[in-house]
Amino acid sequence: MGPKTAIVAGGGVLPTLLGQRLEADGTEFLLAEMEGFAAENPNGWPLEPLIVERLALFLKRLKALQVTRVVFAGALARPALDPARIDPETVPLLARLVPALQSGDDALLREVVAVFEEAGFDVVGVDAICPDLVPAAGVLGAVQPTDHDKGDAARGVEILATLSPLDIGQGCVVAQGLCLAIETLPGTDAMLDWVADVAITRRPQAGGGRGVFYKAPKQGQDLRIDMPAIGPDTVARVARAGLAGIAFQAGGILLLDREATLTAADAAGLFLWARPA
Repeated sequence: MGPKTAIVAGGGVLPTLLGQRLEADGTEFLLAEMEGFAAENPNGWPLEPLIVERLALFLKRLKALQVTRVVFAGALARPALDPARIDPETVPLLARLVPALQSGDDALLREVVAVFEEAGFDVVGVDAICPDLVPAAGVLGAVQPTDHDKGDAARGVEILATLSPLDIGQGCVVAQGLCLAIETLPGTDAMLDWVADVAITRRPQAGGGRGVFYKAPKQGQDLRIDMPAIGPDTVARVARAGLAGIAFQAGGILLLDREATLTAADAAGLFLWARPA
């Protein structure tokens, strides 16, 4: 049994996975659902509404419920704020968060973590509750990356390291050493769909590497609140894009629905490689 936990739930299956693990461990928890972004809750767990314009009241509510630990899980969009709904106690908090909303994801998320920590909550990452979701180094499926693929992955590491200070994205596609795409605000799925749609233009040399999707956290990224993730949908999009596989930073990526992801990758002939950092 661990400390009573609030799961600030975004989209996708991750909040459910965390809830199931906490339930199995006998740890009390609740789901916090941001207004306008319905969380998946197939088990009917307790829900607390999170209204950003009344964030101070939400923090007080968590204290009243004796929550001491908070974990952020799943995709959350930037909210549209209604000034008429802001309560007086929340004004100082939004004075900090609104400028961050105009910045990159890292700046915003760091400020969000600071607000919760200053309120007395222990903010932890998904890996603190489900460490098995973060693969260690190694090839995970039946398909091995070729030397071409390893070279493209290394090029991907260089590209993301260069882009990290700009707080742009967490992924890129490289084929035969050439950068075909980088992840920006629309996200991984949009990038991979674009590569699929222009795939005919991306093979500079016949018989060369088919290309690699590489994903890693940005340098200095706070993984407690924004650890990148891949899953079966990622595999499907990489296959549609005609790439050879997925390489990602070992210890820095969540692998959702591991069995289904590995099965899909093997069936598509794609490698899944947790590359040492």
